[in-house]
Amino acid sequence: MATRTLSRVATALLAPALALGATVGLASAPASAAVWNSCDQWGNTTLNGYTLYNNIWGSGAGSQCVWANSGTNWGVWANHPDTGGIKSYPNATKAINKPITSLASLTSSYNVTVPSSGAYNTSYDIWDTDHDYEIMLWVNKTGAVGPLGTSQGNVTLGGHTWTVYKGNNGANEVFSFVRTSNSGSGTVNILPILKWIKDTKGWFGNETIGDVQFGYEITSSSGGLNFTTNNLTVSSS
Repeated sequence: MATRTLSRVATALLAPALALGATVGLASAPASAAVWNSCDQWGNTTLNGYTLYNNIWGSGAGSQCVWANSGTNWGVWANHPDTGGIKSYPNATKAINKPITSLASLTSSYNVTVPSSGAYNTSYDIWDTDHDYEIMLWVNKTGAVGPLGTSQGNVTLGGHTWTVYKGNNGANEVFSFVRTSNSGSGTVNILPILKWIKDTKGWFGNETIGDVQFGYEITSSSGGLNFTTNNLTVSSS
């Protein structure tokens, strides 16, 4: 499962500082100078309504740098060893802060360029404001990665067909929707997924949706790999 950035204060305080080379991050940024970049473990900034996080939280992580032209166009260079275990979840976060029944719509479009090697998933990580529930939407995955929990079968929702997994990480319930085929671009209608969990399955009630995050849950990227969010939009009403 992905690590939520805002609720991992305890993890951040316990995690050792990482030696991250700023020169590597600058070299991995796009040719047109980015408006922001960071190689700090917990580097973050807010651009046009999205908060970007470098978010290197896993043990045994290597180097990672994030760059951004905007909150909707950003990318990551990461060099994490193939030692198992999630190393990071660099992401862009959009705050929603509305109960499910108060939402008329919640949609997102994505367009990414991701490597053909390494081990990672490209995913949405959606949280309620109490951090009791985590809803992950995996739109692509590569390498030896898999969701937490047990399979609940397939369902077609929000414009995609997913295999659904239900589990618990000891801190919160995790519902993972893994797309049955990889996708580099598309639109996800998120609200019907939330309503399916609430109304059809009864796995939670009228939760207040806090953050919609989108990023890359990276397990390994040996030698240095680039992950690019060409465009991302998260819209709600």
